Order: sequence, then C-alpha cells, then structure tokens
Amino acid sequence: MLDDGTSQLLIEAGIAYKHVEQEMDFDLSRVQGMLISHEHTDHSKYIKQFVQRTAFSIYATQGTLNALNLSGIRYEPLTELGATKIGDWIVTAFPVKHDAAEPAGFLIIDSMGERLLYVTDTYFVKYRFNDINYMLVEMNYNQQIAQKNVDKGILNYSLRNRILTSHFEMKNSLDFIKSNLSPSLKWVELIHLSDNNSNEELFKEKTQVLTGVPVLVAPKRSW
Repeated sequence: MLDDGTSQLLIEAGIAYKHVEQEMDFDLSRVQGMLISHEHTDHSKYIKQFVQRTAFSIYATQGTLNALNLSGIRYEPLTELGATKIGDWIVTAFPVKHDAAEPAGFLIIDSMGERLLYVTDTYFVKYRFNDINYMLVEMNYNQQIAQKNVDKGILNYSLRNRILTSHFEMKNSLDFIKSNLSPSLKWVELIHLSDNNSNEELFKEKTQVLTGVPVLVAPKRSW
C-alpha cells in the first residue's frame, strides 16, 4: 500500500482482503485504486474479493486483464508507457520481461510530485527513469546460492531455469537500481526475496553500499 498522506494506492492482490483490511486498520476509504503487475496468482488471486467489498477500480495492462478473464467497469486497462490518472496519482505502466501475458512495472507519481518505481517478477527492464525518490524493487535470488541448492538437490533444474528466466538475480537488480539512481533518492525497499535462494543481509548490504540511502527489506508474512 502506498500512502501520500492524502490518498492511497494498493499494489497487487496476492493477499486476502481480510488480512489487508486488518493491516489498514479496517479503513480503505482513502484507497483510489489497485494496480496489478501480472496475472500470476501470488499477485492476483484475491482481486474479486476487493471488487466485491470495495468501490475502487482495478488497473492492469489489457493483456493481464485478458489473462485473468476480467472485464467490466471496475477493470481499467493501462496503456504501456502512457500516463493514467488514478485519483490524485499518476501511473505509467512499462513492459518488463517475465513469463506472463503482458507484465508491467509502474512509475507512480503522488499528489506532491514524488516519484516511485515498482518492479517485480522480471529478469530484465530496458527502461530508465529520472528523479526517482523511492524504489520498490525485486531482488529475488543470488546465483551462487541457487547453484549450491541445485548441487544439494534442494532446487531442481527446471525450477532453477524458470527462476533464471523470470526473476531479478542480485546483480541484475543492482544494475537496475544503479541505472535509476538519482540525487533525490530517499530509500529503496527490496521485495520478492526467494525463501531458499536469497540472503537478506547480503542483499541489503550491497544495495546500501550502492545507493547510500536507507534500504528496507519487505517483511515476510505468515498468511
């Protein structure tokens, strides 16, 4: 959830409505929309719960909406590289590389003009952005850790190959962050860390050294 002090945006619907409601103190009155990056269930499973219990619209690329068989006035298509006004927010969806129909990252500008980059579930992003204040960026796995898990039989080859062609490895994530560094950057939050193929402290340290700003790691939830 993003909050600029006036209004809010939700990103992804991979967590049940009841848990999101609890996290938001049972007040979703300031939410102006929900963004969905792609159709995989850990990002979209509970969309219909939000549609049934709230009044705001769901925003995703047309390819994602088609993949989820969603249509109607509550579902708004985002045009890639086109700015969309969502209440007080301006959102630009940009293509990312992932094994999904039309996956997207988001450049999000709040009512005060501050700019946030959201990128998850990708192995490559060709776009670069200026004057970024905040980043929510996937750092899913480390190549050496993943290979050790393959050697130990913890990670099978097919899953390894899928990870390599669908998620940000540590170095690729750092390269993306470096390419979008700005003097106005305030913090970076690392998201979507693999349970078995990542190292939270290593990732945080590498990002901190690169950026010189506070680095957070998204907490893992038990639900």
